[in-house]
Amino acid sequence: MSPRLTHLSEDGRADMVDVGDKDVTTRSATAEGAVAMEAETLRLILDGNMKKGDVLATARLAGIMAAKKTSDLIPLCHPLMLSKVGVEIEADEALPGLRVTATASLSGRTGVEMEALTAVSVACLTIYDMAKAADRGMRITGIRLLAKSGGRSGAWRAE
Repeated sequence: MSPRLTHLSEDGRADMVDVGDKDVTTRSATAEGAVAMEAETLRLILDGNMKKGDVLATARLAGIMAAKKTSDLIPLCHPLMLSKVGVEIEADEALPGLRVTATASLSGRTGVEMEALTAVSVACLTIYDMAKAADRGMRITGIRLLAKSGGRSGAWRAE
C-alpha cells in the first residue's frame, strides 16, 4: 500500500479524517523551534528589561493557549481534549536566542503533533512580538516535530 495524503478525499477535495473507529490510546508529541536575535536583545529579555513585560512567561502561556486553539486555526484538525501542554524556553548564547520546546499529550483517537507545533510557533511569534522594538531582525527558525508516540503508527523520533 503506497502512502497517501489522509486529508484528501478520493476526488482530491480537502476532507477531515474520520477518527471514530480508531482506538483511544495515550498520545504525545514534542516539537521545537528557535528565535535567533542579537546578543543584546537576548540579554534584555533574560534581565527582564523589555517594556512589554516578562517575555518568557508570556510566550509560555501563549504557546499553551495556542495548543488548545489548534483546531480553530488549522481547518482540518480535530478539536481535542488535551490532558497536558508544556512549553519550555531556554536561552542559547551560541545562537544567540531562545530555544522553544513544546509537548502536548492526551488519551484520544488522534495525534497531537499539530498542537505541539502550534504551541512552538505561537510561543516564537510571541517572543518576536514582545522584543521587536529592540530587534526587528529576529528570525524564527527550525520549527519541527521532534517525536510522537501512540496511535496505529506508534512511536517516531526525528534523527
